[in-house]
Amino acid sequence: MKNKINNSTRFLNSAFVVDGIFCSCNDALEWIKDIKQSVGVNIELTQLSKLKDWNYSKTSGRIEHITGKFFSIDGIDISITTTDGEETSWSQPIINQPEIGYLGCIVKEYEGVLYFLVQAKIEPGNENVVQISPTLQATRSNYTKAHKGNAPKFLDYFNIPGKSKVLVDQLQSEQGARFLSKRNRNIIVEIQEEIEPQDEFKWLTLGQIKKLAGYDNVVNMDLRTVISCIPINEANILINASDNSSNLTKKLSTYEEKMLDSALNEISHNTIVDIISWITELKSKTDLFVSKSRLEDLKNWEFNDYKINHKNKLYFDVLWVSVEIMNREVSKWDQPIIAPCGVGIIGFIVKRINGVYHFLVQAEIECGNLDIFELGPTVSCVESNHQSNSVPFLNYINSAKEEQIIYRAMQSEEGGRFFHEQNLNIIVEADESFDENIPYNFKWMTYNQLLFFIKFNNIVNIGARSLLAGIRFK
Repeated sequence: MKNKINNSTRFLNSAFVVDGIFCSCNDALEWIKDIKQSVGVNIELTQLSKLKDWNYSKTSGRIEHITGKFFSIDGIDISITTTDGEETSWSQPIINQPEIGYLGCIVKEYEGVLYFLVQAKIEPGNENVVQISPTLQATRSNYTKAHKGNAPKFLDYFNIPGKSKVLVDQLQSEQGARFLSKRNRNIIVEIQEEIEPQDEFKWLTLGQIKKLAGYDNVVNMDLRTVISCIPINEANILINASDNSSNLTKKLSTYEEKMLDSALNEISHNTIVDIISWITELKSKTDLFVSKSRLEDLKNWEFNDYKINHKNKLYFDVLWVSVEIMNREVSKWDQPIIAPCGVGIIGFIVKRINGVYHFLVQAEIECGNLDIFELGPTVSCVESNHQSNSVPFLNYINSAKEEQIIYRAMQSEEGGRFFHEQNLNIIVEADESFDENIPYNFKWMTYNQLLFFIKFNNIVNIGARSLLAGIRFK
């Protein structure tokens, strides 16, 4: 084993520290409550005809901002065909936001431990109003000040060379069923200079963030996706800030030890080549066709001045909101927003195979995916949108006993585009009777292998990354 401590090891060390020197997790929860009480927030539903700076274009058939920036609500027709003769088609509205934004964390080392500068951020669609977010969370329109407001705080550390050292930098996809080919830059930079956090910012360890992700609707989607990109599988030594021990696994609980082993162990049921060949074959046998359609012409959708909704009240609605939040770069604005028609469930089943935790991963196709399939959780759905027993493994997760549940928390989707959209995030350990033989569009993968694929663009989807972010090692 190498003696030099690499950055992955430094991150892993931070994941073991759940008692920060700046504040405790309980302090962080109180901080969120204080921000919620102290900042004025007013979100009201309105009509499209009254939506300031937005309109429905008769020319393009979509809802767009008068600047042509930010995002638009487009209509699309989708067709999926396979070489086996299967064919599926439907129509829907979708968010078209081609800009690549920043989801960025500043980290700094204190007393030998990396701390993350996080923000208590208010978004119009947030469940619980305030959630812990990355240091920087900004679209290109935001940070280029298309809104004529202030630039986001700490932006210079991410876009001026030499201001910081890049530790993680990846393009990652967003929700493929809601966004059309959307990606954000997930980036972590380290600084040496001292910066004074303002009231809405605090320093937390990775361990504290992961612990707080176990609470309902506390850590937002953007921070979850950033920390999921950390390559802890490349750690080359384990250290403990409290006692400098080089062997921590003996101190961990059974679940934590198994997860750490799955992240660091190279033993696996399927090789990386097997997995690449599997998803390549699926892509080569499947065609995804997406074409633009006018919103008023979408089949099975109703469009009026109050909302866009499916005629059977399924999937989601597009609403119009007027927003006022006092601590933002711009304090008042209007926008369209997506509201779900039900609470979702995002879940992994894990099972020990050859002594190592393996995740049951689904090759998931969504209309907004850039490359047809992405690796997703075992289950990802809103139950009310599906017929009984039509979602593989959903009943197994729903009927899991308490002792099988490794992780469970309600988590919000990104509050800037989604209105009170929540998913139950859950990881369930399979019992010994669970069959390792699975449908062809599923594959057993270790945590190590998932982290390997996360390094590349548009392979592991946002649902899987959200779940992985909640895994703790202490």
